[in-house]
Amino acid sequence: MIRDTIKTETVTAMKAGDKDRTAALRLIGAKIKDRDIELRTSEKKPDDDELVTDVLMKMAKQRRESIQMYDEGGRTELADQERRELAVIEEFLPQQMSEEDTRAAIATIKTDLGADSMKDMGRVMAELKARHGASLDMSRTSGWVKESLS
Repeated sequence: MIRDTIKTETVTAMKAGDKDRTAALRLIGAKIKDRDIELRTSEKKPDDDELVTDVLMKMAKQRRESIQMYDEGGRTELADQERRELAVIEEFLPQQMSEEDTRAAIATIKTDLGADSMKDMGRVMAELKARHGASLDMSRTSGWVKESLS
């Protein structure tokens, strides 16, 4: 389980004295605990690895956005910190699909659903997320779906 791997890596980083890695791993652990607390009252609880992957994907997206803003604002030291955190987060995420593979998946789903216009974008995106959710960068994928449906 991803959660156990993160806990083990946190202990390893602490023993090695790697402060940046330890801080990033503790941040990941805190976000996962926050999500656990949110879901305590929920009737439907997702699979543990699915929950952790979802948390990691959101954290990675936040880091990418922050990096872009810091770079544009000339705050390289903050951008570098975010890059280090992003590198740790990405270690635990499933391998992302390449652009070619993603475009092939879009084409397959368009064919399966008979999608041919922008009205079908929601259905195509929902099916992509259902089939390949954790291995797709949905923000980039949505642009490719729009491109293929227009």
